[in-house]
Amino acid sequence: MSNPPAYELFAFWRTSATYRVRVALALKGLTAHEHIVNLDAGEQRSPEFLRINPLAAIPALVEPGHPPLTQSLAILEFLDEQHPSPPLLPADAHGRARVRSIALMLAADTHPLITPRVRKYLTTTGGFDDAGWRAWQQQWFGTGLQAVEQRLAGDPATGLFCHGDQPGLADISLASIAAVMQVFKISVEGTPTVDAIVARCNQIDAFAHAAPALQVGAPG
Repeated sequence: MSNPPAYELFAFWRTSATYRVRVALALKGLTAHEHIVNLDAGEQRSPEFLRINPLAAIPALVEPGHPPLTQSLAILEFLDEQHPSPPLLPADAHGRARVRSIALMLAADTHPLITPRVRKYLTTTGGFDDAGWRAWQQQWFGTGLQAVEQRLAGDPATGLFCHGDQPGLADISLASIAAVMQVFKISVEGTPTVDAIVARCNQIDAFAHAAPALQVGAPG
């Protein structure tokens, strides 16, 4: 059996998107050498990093000899295709569509509203103070998680995890939102199905070890 490729991951300690890639790598028994891009110091806008991702966003995954990969869900699907076990997506087309839909509710409809570039705009041009920013976070975390709760609760396809009884792409996306909410000390009420799934995820080493507080650069 050939050795797995030597991946490099451009990362930051607290980001939801980086968390997703860390979990996926760990679930598949893979490692990556991390390069820390300090978002608070603006390192994502350096000429060097903009050559990796012109959007100035992380994560980025690099396999030697290939162009950088960006966008966390695209990276997760790439890893799933290259390293199929354990699978992050169901075997059937309807199941894959359901899982992708739930993941996108979180990674595309919820997470982008609370990123550093959104905060910077709202607290400068938008005139938000700290209380306004926190209310914004509460609004959109709540909207996203409550919608996912409605999607999951009572659906026979929901099992111990978002789809069946093994964690996958949707669970990684859900746990990534919960992880960054913990960083921001934001909670959402009325989501018992979501809360139970996140708790199960956090009992798995791949998820627990990806916790933002355990990463290089996290506040001591």
